[in-house]
Amino acid sequence: MRSARVERTTAETEIAVELNLDGEGTCRIDTGLGFLDHMLAQLGKHALIDLDLRARGDLHVDAHHTVEDTGIAVGQAVSQALGGRKGIRRYGHALLPMDETLTQVAIDLSNRPYLVWHVSFTRDKLGDIDTETFREWFQGFAQHAGATLHVRNLDGLNNHHIVESCYKGLAHSLRDAAAIDPRAGGAVPSTKGSL
Repeated sequence: MRSARVERTTAETEIAVELNLDGEGTCRIDTGLGFLDHMLAQLGKHALIDLDLRARGDLHVDAHHTVEDTGIAVGQAVSQALGGRKGIRRYGHALLPMDETLTQVAIDLSNRPYLVWHVSFTRDKLGDIDTETFREWFQGFAQHAGATLHVRNLDGLNNHHIVESCYKGLAHSLRDAAAIDPRAGGAVPSTKGSL
């Protein structure tokens, strides 16, 4: 099994993540932020990743550190579970509709982190989370998963749907990119021989 355990402790947050890339989508999430729990459960369910995540953060300040640091920790766990990235498909993409919303997500598990984020909101908050903070989650994830990640919201009115379509789009993209390609023979998917 391609699995990982990551613990991240700072002066602002304490996070423990257990992740299995070859799971069934079983999730146990507790961040202290209901909306973030909901988004992480979407990620696990739709990527078929088993995800157990516990976070305690300085929510008396605001949600920023907890949101950003969970992105970092999940990214670290994904990278660790991928190991040498041998035999993976490497690339994945999704065009994710959710009611009136349409979001495009593309990922390259290249070990060259980069985020392109074209998502905007008409509300300042969803639950207890500033909407601008969701970019920080995706940035932390991309940086620490070693992923080039493009997220582009093409249409949408409901801010909840916009964010959720980003997480579901990432889930489907990651599921495809992390999948083992039976034709690859365990080779690293690069002409350079390493990622």
